[in-house]
Amino acid sequence: MEKTRIALVQMQSHLGMVEKNLIKIEDYISRAGDGGSDIICFPEMCLQGYSRDKAGLTAVRMPGEISGRISRMAVNNGITVLVGMAEEAGPEKIYITQIVFFPDGSMQKYRKTHLGKSEKHYFMAGDDLPVFSTDKACFGIQICWDTHFPEVSAILSMKGAEIVFAPHASPVIVGDRRAIWMKYMAARAYDNSVFLAACNLTGEDGCGQEFCGGAMVLDPKGNILAESFGQGEGMLVADLDPEIINTIRLRKSRSMRDSFFLDGRRPDLYGPLIKK
Repeated sequence: MEKTRIALVQMQSHLGMVEKNLIKIEDYISRAGDGGSDIICFPEMCLQGYSRDKAGLTAVRMPGEISGRISRMAVNNGITVLVGMAEEAGPEKIYITQIVFFPDGSMQKYRKTHLGKSEKHYFMAGDDLPVFSTDKACFGIQICWDTHFPEVSAILSMKGAEIVFAPHASPVIVGDRRAIWMKYMAARAYDNSVFLAACNLTGEDGCGQEFCGGAMVLDPKGNILAESFGQGEGMLVADLDPEIINTIRLRKSRSMRDSFFLDGRRPDLYGPLIKK
């Protein structure tokens, strides 16, 4: 991994107002590009605003006109862009998707694999855990509810991810976002030797639902590298120093302090974990 600057957006998305949200996305991409960021991550379903029962009304096909516009933003600003959206893949087939737009004009995607109880009636679950590469780092994505499943982070790390992005759409009613994240985000970073970068929707969506915001970056030791909570919309920028993760991943040290814990796994013991 090489030194990488990332930007995490806390964004107010107005439900169903794709064009308005897209203009805001473009502004953040431009600002991040001007500031030298290599990667910018937006919250879950920020393009249309988060909704379960209304997602199908503004879901978009990929590729398409909107993806083309965002792709040009990535190319013009020389930055890798992660945008959350409702993706239409066929009749009554809607995914919660994070599209990755690269500076060379290419696109890839991650479809949320673990759906919350209230989402299963409205969305399809993805069935792949891809890892993406830039010229500086490898990264994976887990969307909101995905992050509660330790196996996801472990698999991404074992597949080479050095950064795990966790875009959210968590409402105010769930409680203190920082306190909740700290219960498990630090463990995901520490156990899997990855940078963990989370961001959330914020503000009222115009239809009565309010999101609590929050952005946080944790280093591979589980320490807070940067954070922003309770400040409304904004962009958190953090420089990821690769020294720690390179020491761990390249096995440069004999100290147990710098162990890559996943090297010590015992798959022969884990049969009960995969039994239904």
